[in-house]
This record gives sequence, C-alpha cells and structure tokens, in this order.
Amino acid sequence: MTFFAELQNSTRDDRQYLLDTPLIRQSLAGDISRDTYAAFLCQAFHHVRHTVPLLMAAGSRVPDNREWVRTALADYITEEIGHEEWILNDIAACGYDREAARRSRPNTATELMVAYAYDSIQRISPLALFGMVLVLEGTSIDKAISAADGIQRALGLPDTAFSYLRSHGALDQEHMAFFEVLMNRIEDRSEQQIIIHAARMFYRLYGDVFRSVAATQAHALRPAEPELTATEKLAS
Repeated sequence: MTFFAELQNSTRDDRQYLLDTPLIRQSLAGDISRDTYAAFLCQAFHHVRHTVPLLMAAGSRVPDNREWVRTALADYITEEIGHEEWILNDIAACGYDREAARRSRPNTATELMVAYAYDSIQRISPLALFGMVLVLEGTSIDKAISAADGIQRALGLPDTAFSYLRSHGALDQEHMAFFEVLMNRIEDRSEQQIIIHAARMFYRLYGDVFRSVAATQAHALRPAEPELTATEKLAS
C-alpha cells in the first residue's frame, strides 16, 4: 500500500466527521440561505488568507535533506497567492460588504484551526502542514462544485458569487494528483505518522469551522444603509 492510500484509509472516520456537518449536507441539497452562504465565505476568507503565510512558514523550516519538499511548497505558494481576494469578490457578488468581511474577526473554531496550523509547523514539523493540505483540497474536490451548483440553484446567485468554490473544485484536482505523488515520496515512518496525525486533527478542526457558521453572522456584512437627506427625512 502506498503512503497516500494509507493516509486516506487512516483518516476515513475523521473525514466522515467533516462530511457529516449539517452545513455541507444542506449545501449539497441546496437548502441554504444567502446569509449562511455569505457567513461561510467569510470564515473561508479568514483561513484562506493564511494559506500562503503557512506555506512560507513551513518552507522555512524544511531541513536541507528535504529540499524537494521545500520546492513543492514553493509550487503551492505560486498557485495560492490571492485566493482570499476571490472569496471577497464572491461575498460582494452576493450583495454583502467585502471590506466588512475583511475587517471582521474569525469564529473561534476558525481561529483555532489556523492557530493549530502555525503551532504544528513550529512545534512538531513543517510536514504537519500536509495534513491541512489533504483536508482542505481533498474536501474541495469531493464537494465544492456540487455544493456551488446546489446553492446557486436555490438562491439564484450569479456565477460571480462562486469563483472560490468552482475554481477550487477544479484546481484542487490537479493539486491532489501532485499531492499524491509527493506523499508517496515520504518513506520515513515517523514523518508519515506526523502527517496522518495532522490530517486527523484538521478534519476535526475544519468540521468544527463548518459547525460554527450561523446565518446571523452575515448581518455584520450587510452594506450600511445610506443616510437620508433632510428632504427624504421630511418625506418619510
């Protein structure tokens, strides 16, 4: 069995914890409100904006005898730059304030997932970040495009509101093929165990991010109502 296959098998239950989240099931069924979708995008922004810094942090800690790992991380960086802006564009296309989303604070679950990513790179190994790559990109392949289709049918939103979900769904198929080859080059058993453990953690943490999303969180993203002029105030 290749290491990639073992990684998939060893994290099956944890992956199911993520896939069983109500938000994923509702999105695939098209049973989701515009506020909930906007709130989800806001949390996506708050973790995606850390992708490049995390890749850079991991690359800086790769030992010299793993230069091919650093090269792979550099390749990921070139692919991921600017994706957080895609999400803000989607939020604006849904009718919400992109700058309010940028200024907002992440949910506790989102902040904890990002914090664990930085911590595991520093405390355990830069290879731990590959656990996060498996979870975020693997989930995109499985569900992103189907979820985008279901949400769009339900809400009638324009194509411009789904650049993050649809682009990631297609792009991550290429990434995962690359990731599989990369994982199968890791033969050291202790390094493999680090990646398996990290993937298990990130499936749980990402599942909690989905569970933390609430429609009411989108209220803070709604554009401010324009102030009435003196004439309009009198007329009202």
